[in-house]
Amino acid sequence: MEIPLVDLKRQYYRIKNEVDEKIREVLESGRFILGENVEAFEKEFAGYCGVKYAVGVASGTDALILCLKALGVSNGDEVITVPNTFISTVDAISYNKATPIFVDVEPETYTINVSDIKQKITERTKVILPVHLYGHPVDMDPLLEIAEEDNLYVVEDACQAHGAEYKGKTVGSLGDIACFSFYPSKNLGAYGDGGIIVTSDEEVAERAKMLRDYGQKEKYKHALIGYNSRLDEMQAAILRVKLKHLDKWIDERRRNAKKYSELLSEIPDMTPPFEKPYAKHVYHCYVIRTKNRNEKQRWLSLKGVSTGIHYPIPIHLQEAYMYLNLREGSFPETERCSKEVLSLPMFPEMTEGEIEYVCQCIADFDTCYKRESQKQNRKER
Repeated sequence: MEIPLVDLKRQYYRIKNEVDEKIREVLESGRFILGENVEAFEKEFAGYCGVKYAVGVASGTDALILCLKALGVSNGDEVITVPNTFISTVDAISYNKATPIFVDVEPETYTINVSDIKQKITERTKVILPVHLYGHPVDMDPLLEIAEEDNLYVVEDACQAHGAEYKGKTVGSLGDIACFSFYPSKNLGAYGDGGIIVTSDEEVAERAKMLRDYGQKEKYKHALIGYNSRLDEMQAAILRVKLKHLDKWIDERRRNAKKYSELLSEIPDMTPPFEKPYAKHVYHCYVIRTKNRNEKQRWLSLKGVSTGIHYPIPIHLQEAYMYLNLREGSFPETERCSKEVLSLPMFPEMTEGEIEYVCQCIADFDTCYKRESQKQNRKER
């Protein structure tokens, strides 16, 4: 059996007629940049997140860069975030000439350890940037209290958490501003790159809207030094179709995650994802934690099961960030995660049989590994 990490073809075939019709409409309209689909999708996605405004941009990375710039982050500022994330979270800080300040993560959710934030705040701190990793939200209430006490902005990196909830509220509506990615493999993915900024602050939204379009509010009147970072009209049309199905797809992901966790609970040396009582986890990734991770990954590959590692090298140990002078041991929980996490196949259309096959392969590995270890021990005696 061959099981991909993500299967976008299956999703497309479920909604093929709707998508094809929308694409045809865009082609026939002749309007491809900042047309009616971008405007409509911005309103629809803002409503979905429970905020007033949304600004479509070219990627999730651009969403992070532009939202920090819209908040005035610049040279000399510090932004608190985590080293256990995709590098674009931290690159966005660097592009704005600010300094990333890292806080280690919790071992259960792999998200920022809120209790460690306070000690990292200085007079230069301007933003706290929590990452709702893998689809599990950060514990936001204590984080927001810290931000309010110290007069700091909160930017949610929700690029992996479309539809996730914290105490019944949709992520993206919790901080001052939030960013989402529509990379194709995301829970709400385009058929190319795309991203969006959401907020209820009208001034910040207007500034972001200008920044994405050469700094102009009116054509050829440039108030800011801006960028060319606009959500494509074709992608917006596709995302409008997909948004209608997102809640159902999330339910299917959660169903698949429950099945995985039930089966994996019977296998030793296996920690399935944890869902905190305050959270609705949307399982962008289904991430287990296990010893012998690399050997398990090779075994699963031989059995036709694709897997991923999110992420094998923490940001503070990446060559690009050596200038921060952070060494191995600086963030022990993040570093342990990087050696033990393994993402199993996860997409709404997975069958129960496929999940059972993946779990059986993992169980078979443990049996074989134990047998080989026993043989080795006998030889050594």
